[in-house]
Amino acid sequence: MVTAEFLRSLAADVAAGRPVELSFDDFPCFTAKALEGRAHVTSAALAEISAGLTPADACVFERAAKAIDEGDLAWIGFKYVYDASAACENVDNEVTKKYGDRGSGCGDSFVFFCNDAKEIVCGREHSPRDIFQMKDATRGPAMHTEQFDGLTWLAVALFDKVRVWLLGASDASAEVAALAHHVDFDVVAVDYDPAYISEERFPNARRVLLGGGNFDELSSITANPADYACVLTRGHMFDPEACVWSIRNNLHYIGMMGCKGKNNTVHDLVLSKGGTEEGWERIKRPIGLKFGAKTPAELAIAIVAELVDERYKQNYSEAARAKHDSNLGR
Repeated sequence: MVTAEFLRSLAADVAAGRPVELSFDDFPCFTAKALEGRAHVTSAALAEISAGLTPADACVFERAAKAIDEGDLAWIGFKYVYDASAACENVDNEVTKKYGDRGSGCGDSFVFFCNDAKEIVCGREHSPRDIFQMKDATRGPAMHTEQFDGLTWLAVALFDKVRVWLLGASDASAEVAALAHHVDFDVVAVDYDPAYISEERFPNARRVLLGGGNFDELSSITANPADYACVLTRGHMFDPEACVWSIRNNLHYIGMMGCKGKNNTVHDLVLSKGGTEEGWERIKRPIGLKFGAKTPAELAIAIVAELVDERYKQNYSEAARAKHDSNLGR
């Protein structure tokens, strides 16, 4: 993730009119992989935006640095114009809210800041319709990027991803890894068998291979209390060890797959291995939202949907969630 120190240095260079070159490491929304399927923008857009930065843009990087210092839910976003005439002349459609007769505020690409409180910092001219799309940068990382002709929108988060530990390299775990990565979790998969914890099965996860043919080495790994854990060991063989580790690390969310009868057995084993009754009660069992999922892929949908919901509740107050639900008519 981009650092506050780097952003302050970048702001100073931009304010002084010195040339800067934004990198894919700091702004990965411009990598070829991130842009797959987006025909209107290529990785060359980042160099184009870098070359177009002016002292007016320094305020964006300064505000972004402050957001990181404060632990704010915030984003640096990019308006990328591929057809200036179309961007300025596009009009509202018959369905959505009206934003006036004006299209985009200017035909230039630019950088902006937006946080979850919908505070926008932008050093360039922008229209009400631009504001609408800048606010949508807060919706992971942008919604409706394809709505208006001539331009598109990209963004990078200024806060860390939630880390999810997949304890066990079962088929369900592999499906969860793919889907959790897709919705922007930081995924770590753990198992002792290299045939199951392979790159082919977990291409977008950090893989931890335990030695000894069991989960004993798991106890030497330390996790952050803000992390999540999904207990998905193959055949449930090492569910007790995975649960005890999750409890001892006091993880924010712990979920375990399995039926009631199996889980009663795991309960006794967890307590015999040093887990507590209080810790056991914190484990969501069975893991995942309830809607009849049975196959590994279906279970992954149920599990990751629950992870998304937990992240939502973790990031937003009850009042904010109620307002969101009301806006959606729920």
